[in-house]
Amino acid sequence: MPAEEKPPIPSVWAHPKRRKREQPALSRDQIVAEALHLLDEEGVEALSMRRLGARLNAGATSFYSHVANKDELIELVVDEVYGEITIADPHDGTDPALGAGPHDAWRGPAIRCARSLRSAILRHPWMASVLGAVGVSYLGPNMMRLSEELLGIFRKAGFPADEADLAMTTLIAYVTGITIGEAAWLTMVARTGETEEHWFERLLPTAEKAAESHPRLREKYAEQRDAHPGSVRDAKFEYGLQRVLDGLAARLSAPGSGA
Repeated sequence: MPAEEKPPIPSVWAHPKRRKREQPALSRDQIVAEALHLLDEEGVEALSMRRLGARLNAGATSFYSHVANKDELIELVVDEVYGEITIADPHDGTDPALGAGPHDAWRGPAIRCARSLRSAILRHPWMASVLGAVGVSYLGPNMMRLSEELLGIFRKAGFPADEADLAMTTLIAYVTGITIGEAAWLTMVARTGETEEHWFERLLPTAEKAAESHPRLREKYAEQRDAHPGSVRDAKFEYGLQRVLDGLAARLSAPGSGA
């Protein structure tokens, strides 16, 4: 007996496009732009259809021709943020500042993309609370563009199609994983009304006291005493990024890898 046919997974990207004569006065671009401003200013907790309608001088029901609910709205806004991400031309792989040379030209664009993704999330730290539960955001046009370009980078590097996909997933997982932690930290600091540097200065003595019986941690905190916390975060990100790319490069050169 054939299995019962189930309806397709719903997504805002699967909505049929309206004809021009059916377009309401309030456009989807206007809704998404204002929702992004609201999220940046006040965070996810403040976002509601009613609140957004008030900012746009429109009733909440006027949104439903574009989005079915708040989840679909966030899906649209997340893809808008993905539109801020840039990937360098493959020729940028010869730039020493990107840690790559002519023998691994793919590495430069991958680094540029990783840094751009991190910057986008840190500009919009509310992303940290939605990326794990944002529906099928990978079907959005900007994320599709990003995925297509990254797959192209790894295919040109020499990875077969299946491994190019795994390499892309590995890179994105590293960046989002470490950056979500950064965004959560920065959001917490912002709520105090203090600068990150001042907050870290106040936190460090407490951390050092907690680490009194842990000599390696004491040494780490001592080394960071005069460092700017933003620089420490940057250094940690870059170290991990380079090691991820080292691993992918080693896979490319491994005998019998098929790459």
